[in-house]
Amino acid sequence: MRVAKEDLTKLIQTKLHRAGLTEEHAGIVADVLVFADAKGIHSHGAMRVEYYAERIAKKGITHNPEFRLEKTGPCTAIFHGDNGSGHVAAKLAMDEAIKIAKENGVAVVGMKKVSHSGAISYFTEMAAQNDLVGFSVCQSDPMVVPFGGAEPYYGTNPLAFAAPGNDGKMISFDMATTVQAWGKILHARSKHESIPDTWAVDENGEATTDPHKVRALLPISGPKGYGLMMMVDVLSGILLGLPFGNKVSSMYNDLSEGRDLGQLHIVINPDAFSSVQMFKDNITQTMKDLNGIKPAKGFDKVLYPGQNYDAVAEEYEENGIEIVDDIYNYLVSDVIHNDAYDHQDAFVD
Repeated sequence: MRVAKEDLTKLIQTKLHRAGLTEEHAGIVADVLVFADAKGIHSHGAMRVEYYAERIAKKGITHNPEFRLEKTGPCTAIFHGDNGSGHVAAKLAMDEAIKIAKENGVAVVGMKKVSHSGAISYFTEMAAQNDLVGFSVCQSDPMVVPFGGAEPYYGTNPLAFAAPGNDGKMISFDMATTVQAWGKILHARSKHESIPDTWAVDENGEATTDPHKVRALLPISGPKGYGLMMMVDVLSGILLGLPFGNKVSSMYNDLSEGRDLGQLHIVINPDAFSSVQMFKDNITQTMKDLNGIKPAKGFDKVLYPGQNYDAVAEEYEENGIEIVDDIYNYLVSDVIHNDAYDHQDAFVD
């Protein structure tokens, strides 16, 4: 069904506030989730609300966290998250990174002990909206077989990048270092759809098209994705002195405990290297160049990164955001959660 953006935001905020978050923090989380849904990234949108609500209700996410920014140098800082909402911590940490980069040219801000933060392009796009370049990486729990391996070690370990052009447009991308994010598997399950046989493997390590039989994900482009997910784990885990690799906490193991995840924002001010206007002009030219390239057979046009999501957002803005009926029914119900996630295997329905 279709739901207006403002209505969906309010429904999510209300549910998370009733679960235990402050109204302010619930509003920030709702904004990040609807940002994802509004771009068609439903794997990181409203479908996550019940999981968050259950973890919040069981106090695995701190209701009133004692956030603290520790400046460690002119351009570096650590944001201590007290296992509060990852969405809120990542937003506040990006606010600080933007201030530092505007003053000193570059900022590197690490977040320690936070929960899942959703679609991390939300935070890199904050930088781009301020005429800065944004890059962010974060950990996730072990769900991916390393190249050549038969058991999980790394998480989907996403990375995101955004760079501003003129007229409020930007280049933006957000990708898991797996062929697809785990949320895409969950979305396929919720819609009772099959998945491509290149996304994941079953309990025997064999390719599967059944999202219900998935027991591990595959790295994108084999050894290349494996290397990228290792890089993300180093930057958002080992660098910050946090658990890493298969020591990262499970999303579902104990929802009464904090997850102690790490995330890292890097923000660059183009004025420190050339000029922000020259940079934006050249990004805009890049967009035009890419759109002007002769399309391959089967394609109508070459899109610059993020352009496809912008098109979805425009359509949803006009006609409402598409939400699975079961998820909408949960949002409008009086149920906080159905005790569906705690102590579950990550791959089990």
